[in-house]
This record gives sequence, structure tokens and C-alpha cells, in this order.
Amino acid sequence: MAKYLILIYGNEQRWADMPAEQQPVHDAAHRAFSAAAGGRVLAAEQLEFTSTATTLRSDPHGRVVTTDGPFLETKEALGGFYLLEAADLDEAIALASQLPEVHADHSGVEIRPVVDHG
Repeated sequence: MAKYLILIYGNEQRWADMPAEQQPVHDAAHRAFSAAAGGRVLAAEQLEFTSTATTLRSDPHGRVVTTDGPFLETKEALGGFYLLEAADLDEAIALASQLPEVHADHSGVEIRPVVDHG
């Protein structure tokens, strides 16, 4: 079995402005995904908004510099992830296709294979 990181991106303002009646529907879709994936979900977390992020970089002298928030301005932010075990990319795509962010007009899902260092 291979491991895939399912990265969920979207517009943070749209997530923040989600109507209260839509939130349970959204959460139910994630529960349905988790149920369908079963034990293949190895880890999953929702992330706080990018305003809480801290970025680390080194300056020209090799010292670590911290910056509040994300380094790049972007319309879509990383909102959460699933670490999934699947037989192959086709299975990962089939499972991830159930996520509500795939079907929303302001978000999307990226699937990245995890390197197996053996």
C-alpha cells in the first residue's frame, strides 16, 4: 500500500462565512469520507486559518527568522489534510473525490504521494 497526502485548499473567507446551516452538511461529508476510507485514513486534521501561521526561513547569515502568517499571498489556503493509505493513485482519487471541497466553487484538493524511504 502507498501513502498519499490529501491537501485541502480553499478560500478562508468563504469557509469563515459559511452559513450555520451549511456547516453540519459540510462536516457530514467529511464524516462520510472518513467512513468510506475506514482504516486507510492514517491521520487527519483541520488547520487554523493562515493568520495563525508562523513561517521560518533563514536570513543571508544563516539565522532563523520567523514571520507571522504565510509567506506568499494566495487566494486559496491550506485548510486541512488527510494522510491516506491506498492501493494506488486511482483509489486515492476515488476516495478524495468524495470530499466536499472538490465540489465547492472556491476550493480544491491536491493529492501528493508520500516518499517511501524504505
